[in-house]
Amino acid sequence: MPCARALATAQPADLPADMPAGLPARRRGGPALVGPLLAGLLGLGLLGGCGMGPPPSGQEAADLIGAPPAPSPRARALAGYYQRLQRHLLAQGLLRRDGGGPDTGFRSLDLARNFTAIAFYDEHSGGELSQSRAEVSRFHPWRGPVRIAGYFGPSVSAAQRSQDSETLRSYASRLARITAQPITTDAANPNFHVLFMGADDNDALRETVRKVWPDFPASRLDRLTQLPRDIYCLVHTNTPSAAWGRERAIALIRAEHPDLMRLSCIHEELAQGLGLSNDSPFARPSIFNDDEEFATLTSHDELLLKMLYDPRLKSGMSLEAAQPIIRQIAQELAGEIGS
Repeated sequence: MPCARALATAQPADLPADMPAGLPARRRGGPALVGPLLAGLLGLGLLGGCGMGPPPSGQEAADLIGAPPAPSPRARALAGYYQRLQRHLLAQGLLRRDGGGPDTGFRSLDLARNFTAIAFYDEHSGGELSQSRAEVSRFHPWRGPVRIAGYFGPSVSAAQRSQDSETLRSYASRLARITAQPITTDAANPNFHVLFMGADDNDALRETVRKVWPDFPASRLDRLTQLPRDIYCLVHTNTPSAAWGRERAIALIRAEHPDLMRLSCIHEELAQGLGLSNDSPFARPSIFNDDEEFATLTSHDELLLKMLYDPRLKSGMSLEAAQPIIRQIAQELAGEIGS
C-alpha cells in the first residue's frame, strides 16, 4: 500500500500553466506491504537513496562531498515545477505550520472517526498508487524500536544533507516524545531508511535499495526510476507482516523539493511509516488529508500518534474489537472524560 503525494480537484484561475488540472495536493497511500508473503500484492512503490548514512556537517562536509554535478534538464524542470507549486500552495493559504487553531476545533467523535479511517483502512491495499476503494485491515503499528537514517544521492549538496539530517534528528525526538516509544536516529544500525533522491540519482537509488532491502521486488525497483512528477514522496514498510523488532521501512523524499515541501514529506512519511497509513478527507487539522492545508504535524495528529501506541490497542486487533477502545481513548484525549 504505497504512501504518496500528488493532486486534488479545485481549479483556481491563477493555477500555473504547467500545473496539472486541479489544485495541487497530496496523493498518499498507506505504507507499502513488502515481505515474503506480501510482495506479490505490491503495485507501485517509491524508494531511493545513495549508499551513505547522514553526512558530516559544515565545511568538513562540503570539503568531503564537493559540489553536486550540474543537474540535467529534467531535474531542473522538476525543481522549477515544485518551486512554483509551493508558491502556489502558499498563496492559497495552504501548507500551514501552526498545528491548527480556533478555526480547526475537533471533538472526540472526530478524533475516533479519523483514527479509525487512518489506522484501520488501506487506501492502496492492492499496492497501486491510483485512488481506489479503501479496505479495512487489522491494526498494525510499528512495534519495535525505530532507528532512522538518512541517505543522499549525488545531486544533494552538503548543506542540504546537513539540513535534512538535522530535521530527521529533531523530528525523531519529537515522535519519541509523543509516542513514548524508542524512536531515534541511528546511522550504524538503521531500520527506517529515509532516502533523499532526485531524478539524476537513479543509479544511487538502485544501489541503496539493494543494500538496505535486498529482497525488495526488482519490478518495483524498476518503477522507482520512472516516477511521475505528481508523486512527491512515499514510504514502504513491512509492519503488517513483520515480527516484533523485524520491522523495516524505506521512504523516498524527492531531492528537487523546496524546503517546505521537503519538510512536509518528512513529517508525513515518517508518521505514516509508524502505522497511520491512510488518509481521510474529514481529518482536520491534519497532514493525513489530501488537501495540503497543513504541511507539518498538527495537534490533532499528535493525538492520533498517542492513540496508535496506547497499550489498550493490540497489534492484529480487528476494527470491531478496537472500536469501543478507540472511542474511550479519544474521549480521554479530548478531555471529555477522565482517563
